[in-house]
Amino acid sequence: MHATERMLKAVGDRTRLRILALLQQGPLCVCQLVEILGLSQPTVSKHLSTLGAAGLVEDEKRGKWVFYRLPAAPPSAARGLLRWLSSVSTEIEEVRRDLQSLERKRLGGFSACPPPRHPRRPS
Repeated sequence: MHATERMLKAVGDRTRLRILALLQQGPLCVCQLVEILGLSQPTVSKHLSTLGAAGLVEDEKRGKWVFYRLPAAPPSAARGLLRWLSSVSTEIEEVRRDLQSLERKRLGGFSACPPPRHPRRPS
């Protein structure tokens, strides 16, 4: 499949659009996406895999957690697509709710994905 076709197919799904809109706010752990989207971890991971294969997200493992973000240097077609998504994402009611939920959770804390604890240093 051609790269542009894979990218367009990836954004042709409402859940993947929701994920991209959330990641435009900054990196998020899979657990955080699960909590906001109200979907199972395997479902969210499958969507992230599709977005990753299309070059629309990157992952970074931090301890036992995997964080996803938009690519630092996306292909030119992806840059245009992400700019377009940024301009229209709030027109989608579900995306507006997701973004509000993200803001509330950032202020009040996520119940999932606690930050990794650093081992105590001997006294």
